[in-house]
Amino acid sequence: MTFDAVLFDCDGVLVDSEAITCGVLRDMFEEQGWRMGLDECMQRFVGHTVKSQRALIEANTGVPLTDDWLQQFFERRNERLQRSITAIDGVHAAVAHAHERCEGRIAVASGADRFKVEMMLAQVGLLSFFEGRIFSGHEMPRSKPHPDVYLAAAAHLQVDPARCLVVEDTTVGITAGVAAGATVWAYAPPGVDTEALRQAGARALFAHMDGLRWGASAGQA
Repeated sequence: MTFDAVLFDCDGVLVDSEAITCGVLRDMFEEQGWRMGLDECMQRFVGHTVKSQRALIEANTGVPLTDDWLQQFFERRNERLQRSITAIDGVHAAVAHAHERCEGRIAVASGADRFKVEMMLAQVGLLSFFEGRIFSGHEMPRSKPHPDVYLAAAAHLQVDPARCLVVEDTTVGITAGVAAGATVWAYAPPGVDTEALRQAGARALFAHMDGLRWGASAGQA
């Protein structure tokens, strides 16, 4: 199987950020009286924007989700990410491989805000691969699970979405990639619910970034 372009999600695919971000969310919810463990917080919020979960948050905290609260969350999240963010193991070689095989036609298509994506990629030494080809769901009419961000990335690269490989790690993101008409492979490290990823439409699963290679034995969870 060959592809003309590779479109990467960011959180959980390029950078190991999801536990950090959800840790900040958990702390801020606890300050409002909603207590939960990190695993529960990740189960509820990974793959979703905070705004998209407004009804859930307000129901459990009993207070409105205000712009001021969101701004405080972004500031605390960014500060913790800058201190603690790391790259997914093996991702530098995987991105370099995709960049070479697709002659530079790779992009990031994230549900996160642009500042966060660019800051994290810079922190882990990946930004140079993607400069000028970073797309944020915050800048689209609709974010994931809708396909808008993936369609925008494919259009920018002038590649038919059907010739694109999307690399995701959540059911929300997989749904977006499938809706765009792309082939989706899922990064699924040990402990991940692989059946949910398959049910969402992932055509192949790989547990280490070495699996992100044409002709490799992707598909093994």
